[in-house]
Amino acid sequence: MHPIAEALYGLRNDEQRAILMRFFKTGPGQYGEGDQFLGIKVPEVRLLAKESCDLPLEEIPELLTSEWHEVRLCGFLILVDQYNRKGATAQAKTKILKLYLANARRANNWDLVDLSCYKILGAWLVESDAPKEEKLQLMDALANSDNLWEQRISMVSTMATLKAGDTSYTIRYAKHHLHHPHDLMHKAVGWLLREMGKRCGMDELRAFLAEYASTMPRTALRYAIERMDKDQREYWMGRQ
Repeated sequence: MHPIAEALYGLRNDEQRAILMRFFKTGPGQYGEGDQFLGIKVPEVRLLAKESCDLPLEEIPELLTSEWHEVRLCGFLILVDQYNRKGATAQAKTKILKLYLANARRANNWDLVDLSCYKILGAWLVESDAPKEEKLQLMDALANSDNLWEQRISMVSTMATLKAGDTSYTIRYAKHHLHHPHDLMHKAVGWLLREMGKRCGMDELRAFLAEYASTMPRTALRYAIERMDKDQREYWMGRQ
C-alpha cells in the first residue's frame, strides 16, 4: 500500500464512513454503487494532499486506482496542486492533463469530478495555445462518452471558461446534455447555466432560457434560475 494510502487508512472513521456511503449513493443500483469510503472529511484529505504536493507524477496512478474514495480524491487533489503550481511549465501541465484524462473514469463520484476537472481540464481550455478545434475534439469525446463521470467532466470543466468570460463551452455542453437521462447531469447543467448568468451576465442566461426553458428538465431549470428574484423564477417555471 502506498504511504499516502496508509496515512489515510489510519484516519478511518467507521461512523462517518456509513454517513458518506449513504450520502454518495453507494447502494445497489445507485450512481455510486460499490464506492468504498474510509470516512474522512475533505479538509483532512486536502491537508494531506498539500503535504504531498511534490509526489512524483509516476506514483499518482497508484492513488487514483485505489478502491478507497478518499485515496483517489487525494490523488486528484495532488494533480490539481501540481497543475496550478506557480512556475509549472507547459510541458509539465500537459503531462498532468494526460494523466488526469487517462484516469478520468476513476473520478467516479460527483465530488471527485467537481473538485478536480475545471482546475485541470478547464484551466487547460483557458491557458492552452492549442487550436479551439482540438479543444472541442477532446471535450466532445468526453461529452459523447458512455461514462457518466466523463460526461459530467465535460460540463463542469466549463466553470473555468466562464471565469475567463467565455460562455461558448458552457452553452455548447449545456445543449448537448440538456436532455440527459440522469439527474446528476440535470443538476450540473443547471448549476453551470446559473454560473453563466452570475459571471457573464443574466442576458446570456435569459437568451438560453428563452429557447430551452419550455423543454429542459425541471431540475436543470430550477438550478439555473436560483439567483433570480421570485417573480422571474415563477415566470420561467411557468414556461413549462
